[in-house]
Amino acid sequence: MAIELVTAGESHGREVVAVLSGVPAGLRLDRDGIDRELARRQHGHGRGGRQKIEHDRVEVRAGLRGGVTLGSPLVLAIPNRDWENWAQVMDAWQVDPAAAARRRLTAPRPGHADLAGAWKYGHDDLRDVLERASARETAARVAGGAVCRQLLALCGCEIRSGVLALGEVTLTEGPPTFADLGRVRDDSPLRTVAPEREDELVAAVDRAKHAGETLGGVVGVVARGVPPGLGSYARWEDRLDGQLAQAVMAIQAVKAVAIGAGIEATARPGSRAHDPIFPGPDGVRRGSNFAGGIEGGVSNGEEVVVRAFMKPIATLRDPLPSVDLASGEATTAAYERSDVTAVPACGVIAEAALAFVLARALLAKFGGDRIDDTLAAIREYRRRLGKLGPERFVAP
Repeated sequence: MAIELVTAGESHGREVVAVLSGVPAGLRLDRDGIDRELARRQHGHGRGGRQKIEHDRVEVRAGLRGGVTLGSPLVLAIPNRDWENWAQVMDAWQVDPAAAARRRLTAPRPGHADLAGAWKYGHDDLRDVLERASARETAARVAGGAVCRQLLALCGCEIRSGVLALGEVTLTEGPPTFADLGRVRDDSPLRTVAPEREDELVAAVDRAKHAGETLGGVVGVVARGVPPGLGSYARWEDRLDGQLAQAVMAIQAVKAVAIGAGIEATARPGSRAHDPIFPGPDGVRRGSNFAGGIEGGVSNGEEVVVRAFMKPIATLRDPLPSVDLASGEATTAAYERSDVTAVPACGVIAEAALAFVLARALLAKFGGDRIDDTLAAIREYRRRLGKLGPERFVAP
């Protein structure tokens, strides 16, 4: 069975939940490792007041015994501590329907799901849209991705991320390498590839906050140790780059995705847009990695390189013009507390997205009801490739 991830829960509900099915039995889960990923998601200068309330910790509700996966679905829950402050709002229809009707949100925020979501589902209270559309949902994706990350680590795969640009400040041109992202410090204010410029970026965030603005940016995510042969050229829906682009684009506020030098290569001649293949003492090697580790929808053993382009958060302290859906009159958009920027967190979420897609593709190729079977299949595959394989693919 293919690995699948389903999330549930509202931003101010009791909890958000991830149900991860298809994980092989026998994987010893580091629950503290999941909590560390959740903490990384909450970190960053420019985050809103909610991060002072929430201290995310995972509760494993099913699929684990003695710290080891059973092969059945994993149920991971992250309680929302802020729910206590919102219980009356969330349950208002049951407690006092008349008061709840008076408190409806009817002024959609430009750039959010509010208006389109209300049209789609017929909601007359925009809270019924924004609660699920909120990026709070990504806590569940990060928890599920953390499990996939631990599975990949056993197979020799590592993932890093970092901020490449924030607002108008670009820290590096083009796609990063795994080594570039080694400069990123998770305890730094903005998790950038240029720690020496973080003060400049912190000042930019502070100016935006003072002006009532928000900032977007670019994050890079790189995975190394990815086996060649994940994905497929034979069916369009199995192409690995397509799956990665979908998973990263599905992160709230991400509006563009690039694989490798996908943007820069459009302005180059073909001779400077592709990666030469050379013989090497330990297997074939590449002179470059413009393809970002994927050719024809299939991983080629090089580093898998993805960039996510995040727009500024759409909730503004000085709201943009809108329309009151109840009256049809001009008004300004609704406002709820928000971040000035969440670009550093976007990198952590993108790591989780890569981890999930790569783990799914890895299990699709190598299978295994038990993790030992998966690792044995990878070792045999590496042996079969022999000197024809890429230098960087090391068996677990």
